[in-house]
Amino acid sequence: MIPVSSTARRMTSSAIREILKITQRPEVISFAGGLPAPELFPVDPIRAAADRVLAEHGRQALQYSTTEGHLPLRRWIAERSEITADMVQITTGSQQGLDLLGRVLIDPGDIVLVESPTYLGALQAFTPYAPRFVEVATDDDGIIPEALDELLGRVDGRLLYTVPTFQNPTGRTLSAQRRLALLEITRRHLVTVIEDGPYNELRFRGQEVETLFSLARRTTPDDDLNVIMLGTFSKVLAPGLRDAWVQGPRHVIDKLVQAKQAADLHSPTLNQMIITELLDDVLAEQIKIIREAYGQRAAIMIDAVARELPTGVSCTDPDGGMFCWVSLPDESIDTEAMLPEAVANNVAYVPGRPFYAAGERRNTLRLSYATSTEDQIRTGIADLGRVIAERLSSRPAADAPL
Repeated sequence: MIPVSSTARRMTSSAIREILKITQRPEVISFAGGLPAPELFPVDPIRAAADRVLAEHGRQALQYSTTEGHLPLRRWIAERSEITADMVQITTGSQQGLDLLGRVLIDPGDIVLVESPTYLGALQAFTPYAPRFVEVATDDDGIIPEALDELLGRVDGRLLYTVPTFQNPTGRTLSAQRRLALLEITRRHLVTVIEDGPYNELRFRGQEVETLFSLARRTTPDDDLNVIMLGTFSKVLAPGLRDAWVQGPRHVIDKLVQAKQAADLHSPTLNQMIITELLDDVLAEQIKIIREAYGQRAAIMIDAVARELPTGVSCTDPDGGMFCWVSLPDESIDTEAMLPEAVANNVAYVPGRPFYAAGERRNTLRLSYATSTEDQIRTGIADLGRVIAERLSSRPAADAPL
């Protein structure tokens, strides 16, 4: 057998991708995948944009290009954040951005602070670079600043990874007051913040909250910023285009360019040029369509959870994004062990354990409302309610909570 490296041995499979393999039966209503709704993809505008690009710029679109990315696209991204294009790196999906940031920012043994729970794709991306993950306590308003400050008084954290807006997996949003507190604490402790913002545009209720990146730029010169932000077109146009970006201080972007040169030279030029064609008229309308659809589906799911899941089960009520987070009243119930039973009853979810860096809290699960119809949501949540009720009723009496 050919030996693999220690880095390769640290690599793990995505828990969600493995779960999706067992939920492919057409009769299974799946709330597991964090997939955008395919019926909302702007297929005709993308086709028309591709025709225009190939007709007007065919040779350029099909040729090798710069590692940094298509300049008009980078300029558009930069203008939205009032920065310059040299502070933007195009990546092949946000997941590549996380991997490249891991290469550039993490040394073996570095302490990386993550929310509890956190996006498991970030754990998967950072793990090959051998960090030590430490969880930061959260509540319904996101990271608890006092807990972060206390933790940084005990551990030498180098990085903080956070999804502050419509977090994956919980759907929670870090409040405006806490964002300011988080920036003050991380600056004082010399911590770099990686702000992942794939769902920023998907607000269907409530007031917009300024990004950490934007807040930081108010008081800090660009080269001294301690915040790096990721964004993506996957959730607002189509994930198959695989276009995302990282924005941050120039010296970090310079290193990302070098890392990406080694990884794939550059993201597909054709895809970047297609997206650039869609920015002026299609994108804004597409965001409106997605917000309305996801808002309706989220409301139906939250209502169904309240009606169908047993007493004592709690669920977040997001203002945007694609997910809600369910906690069962009995901490001894393992939602991973319960999943086969749920699938046998034609409903699927993602167990909560993989979202915890420490692998704890087995009585939680993630639901996505993005890709299901209203009838599927009602039926699937009712089926899930019966599975949970049976688990709760069958637990040993000695294990029942006081």
